[in-house]
Parts: sequence; C-alpha cells; structure tokens
Amino acid sequence: MSEANKGKFYITTPIYYPSDRLHIGHTYCTVATDTMARYKRMQGYDVMFLTGTDEHGQKIEDKAREAGKTPQQFVDDIVTGPRGVLDLWKLMNISNDRFIRTTDDYHVAAIQKIFKKMYENGDIYKGKYTGKYCKPCESFWTESQLVDGKCPDCGREVQDAEEEAYFFRLSKYADKIQDLLENTDFLEPRSRVHEMVNNFIKPGLEDLCVSRTSFTWGVPVDFDPGHVVYVWIDALFNYTTALGLYNDKYNDYDKFWPADVHFVGKEIVRFHSIIWPSMLMSMGMPLPKKVFGHGWLLLDGGKMSKSKGNVVDPYILAEMFGVDALRFFLLRTFPFGSDGNFSNELLIQTINTDLANDLGNIVSRTVAMAQKYFGGTLPAEQVADDALDANLIEMVSGLRDRYEAQMEKYAFQNALSEVFNVISRANKYIDENAPWVLARDEANKPRLARVLYNLLETIRICGALLLPFMPATSAEIMKRIGADRYDWDSLNQYGLLPAAATVTDGPNLFPRVDMDKALAELEEAEAAARKAALPALEIEPYAEEQVDFDTFCKSDLRAVKVKDCQPVKKSNKLLKFTLDDGTGTDRQILSGIAMYYKPEDLIGKTLVAITNLPPRKMMGQESCGMLLSAVHTEQGEEKLNLIMVSDAIPAGAKLC
Repeated sequence: MSEANKGKFYITTPIYYPSDRLHIGHTYCTVATDTMARYKRMQGYDVMFLTGTDEHGQKIEDKAREAGKTPQQFVDDIVTGPRGVLDLWKLMNISNDRFIRTTDDYHVAAIQKIFKKMYENGDIYKGKYTGKYCKPCESFWTESQLVDGKCPDCGREVQDAEEEAYFFRLSKYADKIQDLLENTDFLEPRSRVHEMVNNFIKPGLEDLCVSRTSFTWGVPVDFDPGHVVYVWIDALFNYTTALGLYNDKYNDYDKFWPADVHFVGKEIVRFHSIIWPSMLMSMGMPLPKKVFGHGWLLLDGGKMSKSKGNVVDPYILAEMFGVDALRFFLLRTFPFGSDGNFSNELLIQTINTDLANDLGNIVSRTVAMAQKYFGGTLPAEQVADDALDANLIEMVSGLRDRYEAQMEKYAFQNALSEVFNVISRANKYIDENAPWVLARDEANKPRLARVLYNLLETIRICGALLLPFMPATSAEIMKRIGADRYDWDSLNQYGLLPAAATVTDGPNLFPRVDMDKALAELEEAEAAARKAALPALEIEPYAEEQVDFDTFCKSDLRAVKVKDCQPVKKSNKLLKFTLDDGTGTDRQILSGIAMYYKPEDLIGKTLVAITNLPPRKMMGQESCGMLLSAVHTEQGEEKLNLIMVSDAIPAGAKLC
C-alpha cells in the first residue's frame, strides 16, 4: 500500500451528554480526536471521524423538567442553540466527518433492533433491579462497589432503585473480557487495564440492568411497553449505527467497522472496555481495535464540573487567546493518558514560551531577514557549509519519523516536543550563523541565502507537522514562506522548497501576552459570562399591604406526600392530588399546574400545603387546601415550580 493511499481509519470521541453547557474538559478530548483524524488524513488515510450527542436518560428528563422544557427542547437548545455543542465544535475547528444525535430516528430504530437481537440471543432477560443508582453517571452499583457510600466514579450521592427491568448477562463474558484486557493491547494506557480487572472483574462481574421503567425519556423497548433502553446501550452502539448498522441512513459499516480507536475519558473506560465488548460479543460483531482512556483536566486539584462551580469556558479562552493557541496548549502541556492541572497562568506561559518566543520568533525573523536582505526572494546561488548546517539538516530530515512514532502512540505532547526541539535548534542556528554579519559583505550573500533557505525549509517541515494541532496557523506559516507541500511523502525529504523561495510578511503569529492584564480581563469576562448565563427573571411585585404575625401564624403549613396524581377530566390546567398528610385519611387537593408537570413525575414527592383553608369546588370536585409553589416569568414565559422538601420530612410535619 502506498503512502498516498493507506486505507481507512475510523476514530471516535465520546458523544457528549448534554445535561449542561460544555467546558474546556469536554473540548480537550474532542480536540485530541480531531488532531488524530487530521494527522491520519495527512498520511493518506480515508478517515471517518465521528462525534455527537448522547441525549437520553433520567438526568436529561429531570433537567428538562427543572428548566420547564420538554426533554427534546432541552437537548435541542444545548446541541443546536447559540454557543451550543455544534457552535463550539465549529469555533474549535473540529473536522468531524459525521455527527450523531441519539434522538435521531434512524438511531432509535436501530437500537430497538439491537436490543431485541440480544434478547433473542438469550443474553437479555427480565427481572427486578434492586440496588444503587447514580443519576449523574447513569450507572448502577452494588453496595460493595460504593466508596464511602457514594458513586466510585463521580463521588456524588447515589439513590436506592427498585424497579422491573431487563438484564444483560454481563457475567457470561467475564472470562473473555479479562483475557481481552490482560492479553491484548485493546485497552491503553496499561494502568487502566489493572483498574478494570482488579476493581470490576475479579470481585465478580454481575449482570447489568439494561432497561428502566421509572422514567420515559429513552429508546422504548418495542416488545415491552413501559421499558426504555438503558442509556449506555443507546450511547455505545452509536459508533455502529452512525455507520449504517440496522438502518438505511448510512452505508459505511462494512467499510469502517471495527473502529481503529475510541478516545474516551477515564471515567467511562469501564463502559467501553467491559460492557461494550461484551455486548458486541453477544451480537457476534467485531470488537474495536483499541480503547484509549485519557486523563482529566483538573482545576484546583479536582475534576472540572459545573456542579462544583469550577468550569472553564472554552469560548472565553478561544476569544481571548485564539483557537489554535488553545488547541496547542491542551495537547502540548498535558500527557494524553494522564491527568493535567489546568490554570490560566499555565496557558499564558505556554503561549509566551512556545508560540511567541519559539515558533512566532523563527517565522518572523526568517521572513523579515529574507525581505530585508533579498527583497523577499532568495537568489538561486547559494553556498552550503557542512560544519554549520549538518546538525540542523539532520534533525529536520529525521523529524517526520520521530513525530510519527509518537503520534502512533497517541503521545501528542511528545510529538510536539520533537517539533519544538527542531524549532529551538533553528533559533540557535540563527545565532550561530549571524545573518546580520554575513549581510555586511556582498561576497557572503550566497552563504546568507543558504542560511535563510535552511531556515525556511525547517519552517516548511515543522509548519506542516503542526497542521493537525493548529490548522489555521499551519496554513498561515506555509503562506508566508511560499510553500504548499503538505503531503506526507514530502515531510521526510529535505530540500523540496524551491531555492528561489519567495516570502510574504505579516503580523506576529502569536504576540506576547501580558500575564497580569490578561488574568484581570479573564476574571472580568468569566464574571460577565456567569451573569449572562443567569435566566432573565421577572418576579411578582412585593405586596405593600402588611399582615400581622398572628394572622400569618393561623396558616397551617404541612409536609404532604403525593400518593397519586391524575389529570382532571375536561381540564387542561388541573391536576388532582391524593396526599398523605399524616392524619391517616387521604387529603385531596386540586392544583392548576398541569402545563408544568407530568402527573407521574410527582408521585412520591414531598410537597408543602396549606391545610386549613376552607374546601372549595373546582370542576365539580372538592379541593381541601392549597399546594405552595413559586411563580416567575423567564424570557417572557411564565414558569411555576412546586415547593418540594426533603423526603426525610414525614407526612404531616408542621412547617414553621
């Protein structure tokens, strides 16, 4: 196979779970995947780069309800809305070939077929789930797997779960998965293998709950109404449905499957390295060639998380420092397989050191000297000096192969180190040859021309190898030195730039950043962004009429638990609540909140009611009290939220 046509390469990044806005941690994995895809295209591969959004699950349903939206509206706003997923990927110059949403009709239909096939194969059976569930991670856990009673992945509280469910015979594949992990290079880095085997397989791999009945926002199990497919089956098979498995939307499955590599964050390695290959074995499908579990970007020692309030906004960073500078920083600074401590100070320092001082300096100095001494076009007559040129030429000539060796190991940081070692050597080469001294004597002009040629040829090869990391910057560098050779074959051949090269001037590629000024501007921008993210609320005017304390105390506020909730016939506003108020006799209250809540979502909740109001008739039915709620107007639309209290408060408890 020639280097110009190396075959196919299929790479994926995890489809993003859009329960919140994206932060720089999400950008990290997608930029890395994009860099690998661009590198493989440059090598001559036919690349399929897939990304997308994983849009089902209980957390999405709950978040949508809290926002007063349908789940579909909620995910649409985050995926396709302003500054949403698609906008961010466009901003970050992500070159994905395909984008999947798990709410796409073709994917939903394919997942139903996949679930049914595993059921017919005998690997899915019906039972009852009793255990612990982490809603943020959409993960099921046994008591023994919890850490200090909390989710071992995210550290959040788990909840008791009990419901009718289907189970996947994960235990059936335990030995095969252990062999796969321990005796192949399916999962990297190797440290992830030890974690999976020791923490999950050796203690005993239990069958996996793969359907839910306690909520509705998911792919329906078409042969058993009331069940929805577990979100991780829905999410993992996207890698195949996006190629056309069990659908007519695409026709690339035979060409691109199995995937060459899945890039995933370490928190979802378990799903990709244990559950995913087990389900593929059940389906009789080939396994992906590799799963690579990268580390996290940490802020103040902890994983970035909106719930922890430590999110870094990639829009602000990209707008202040440039997209390519941000892309470069993410892969230059942190080893891809390990955690990295993010800080704005480190970002600015990297820009100043690597991009302004080294890369920007070599390009601007070389172009400026070619213009100053030769009017922008080098003469064809040039004189080499092996003693002074050999070391630089040797480093440049072998750069592509050294770079390739690191890229094939997904060692992006090391690949960039190889490039910047050469750039550093080229800056030193300028000082060794002192072009400003050579320019004083006309007899030295052929030697001066060769020095500048060597610099331009060094910039050509380094600039081309930076394309996967900084595509816009790479293109600008090649424009300035009059080069157009990006093809892989040309990058290990020194001397392909025409001797009479012509350069073009331009502004500094990366001006130095004033650290103190930039940090202050970042703080202001982040504060403004947080303020802008707050909903535009209008609240009811405060009442001017005062109520004396004794009158207020006459209101009997009690905790009530919802036993049943049903719509009232012939009313599009009223819901009828059957409530446990602690007296032993059910209390009925009617409330005009049908446009804000689904009845089934309220069953089991603990609410607050005024219980000593006189009964009144509504739509022919008696209502004995009033449920408390908060009303506000958000962006011109009235919103209502029932006052809910801790379920630990018993029915009938008096609020005071």
